[in-house]
Amino acid sequence: MPLHVPPAPAPALRSVLAALGSPTAVREARTPALRSAPGPLSPEHPLPVHVLDRIRPGGLTPTTRLAAWRFQIRSAERAVAAADTMLTPDGWAFSHFFEGPYIASTELALRQAEAASTPYQPRLLSIPELYMLALWLHEDTEADASGGSPAPADLLVPLAPAPPGISAHRPHRVSDLLPVITTRITPGPGPLLGSPA
Repeated sequence: MPLHVPPAPAPALRSVLAALGSPTAVREARTPALRSAPGPLSPEHPLPVHVLDRIRPGGLTPTTRLAAWRFQIRSAERAVAAADTMLTPDGWAFSHFFEGPYIASTELALRQAEAASTPYQPRLLSIPELYMLALWLHEDTEADASGGSPAPADLLVPLAPAPPGISAHRPHRVSDLLPVITTRITPGPGPLLGSPA
């Protein structure tokens, strides 16, 4: 398998297992699929979620920050929900359960990446300004999953639903996709001198 999945922090996994074992947490979650799922539920495919905070103009490397660890929650043969954990002053803690189109889309993107011949470290990259989430296939499989920025040769696989004009589930090199993202996020020039602000 070419994917080198980084291990999630043990406290993050423990917090998700505790939430899954809590009837109150599962019952109060806004995830009907999770509440009605048959059989045991298990957290799988832990992925670090990085947020693209700022895209810098001029081709400079964008800055990212680790925002969460996400686990796909599996029931029988498929993922029915996901669980996010967050870093608190006391360490990693369960944040919330959720469902939606990104659950199946993440599973599909992971299956596609596993079939590739190049080894990668999978991560998720959130680009809030575009309401976009992508599977980030990092070339350095031994890198610390909590840090780093997308390298030009890394791949980004936009998850569905992708923003208009960006194909979902099609791998793009960071060096190719980043300029497209930059033109959509970077504000235009300021007002001309003498014109109303």
